[in-house]
Amino acid sequence: MSLVRTSIVSIQPSDKTPLTKEQKEFNRLTEQVSELEQQVASFRAATASLHQRIYSEYEPLLRSYQQLRAQLVRLFDRAYERTETTRAEKKKLAGFISDLAHELIDQPGFEDLRPIFDKYTSDLGVDEKSTFQPPTPAQPKPHTQQDHATQQDTGQAKSTKQQKREARKQLEQRNITKAVRTLYVDLVKAFHPDRELDEAEKIRKTAIMQRVTEAYEKSDLFALLGLQFEFDHIDQRHLSKLAKEQLHYYNKILQQQVDDLSNELDGLRRQLAAVLGRSVAIKSIFEIEFSFNNDVRALKKSVKALKNEVRSLSDPAVLTAWLKACKL
Repeated sequence: MSLVRTSIVSIQPSDKTPLTKEQKEFNRLTEQVSELEQQVASFRAATASLHQRIYSEYEPLLRSYQQLRAQLVRLFDRAYERTETTRAEKKKLAGFISDLAHELIDQPGFEDLRPIFDKYTSDLGVDEKSTFQPPTPAQPKPHTQQDHATQQDTGQAKSTKQQKREARKQLEQRNITKAVRTLYVDLVKAFHPDRELDEAEKIRKTAIMQRVTEAYEKSDLFALLGLQFEFDHIDQRHLSKLAKEQLHYYNKILQQQVDDLSNELDGLRRQLAAVLGRSVAIKSIFEIEFSFNNDVRALKKSVKALKNEVRSLSDPAVLTAWLKACKL
């Protein structure tokens, strides 16, 4: 859940001084974070709603469809056993029974189909067990003595540069961590409830501290800045006077938040596509609703058609005519 409004956490230019490059970048990143948080929240809600609708709408329909298919299996099995059924008809019935039962036998509630499936697959000479064997994992190529020597030489040549680069990264990471912690400590000093005597105020500060702690644990600079604004600990004047170096670290943290949120949003879109049986990631909430509603309508249509087919094929004369028209 977004804790702040984008319009608050931004640096406004003054009449005399235009925004610097770092300040513009800060505004761009805070706007991105806000937009991505809203999209992530929308897709999370859509995911929860979709799963609920699958449970309440789609699964009951699917169960009805499967039960009708099971009725067909039993109907075909009885027809197969009739003395008047011809050899050609039996061959067709055995194929239909095998195909239909194979999709149902491992699902709860259809245990009675297993003996039927076994009877007709043995008649057809079908082996239910898969012969697929997973490929042997590729083994890593062993390093030769020459490879090792080359790696040692390269390591020695780059060791000084690597050490300097790593030292710079460590220093930058410490400064980034410090930037977040500074905001956190300032909020803790203001809202820690332990020394508060007034009970109502203590409850209020406890709730604020929960938000502060949650933001800090996620290194959520955007939320911490929002809390600072919300409770009047910083204002536009304060933001405008942030040093270039401090803005640099803020922008680093915000960029990481943008990357993390973008990855989460992409994951949610791909997850929704998989649930809906789509090969391309879902792009919009409207697409989720449209796709699911189409699936429900199609399944309802299939259930209705199959129900009519089961009723019709229950008549031996109709079944005989139907089998005659079917081609293997």
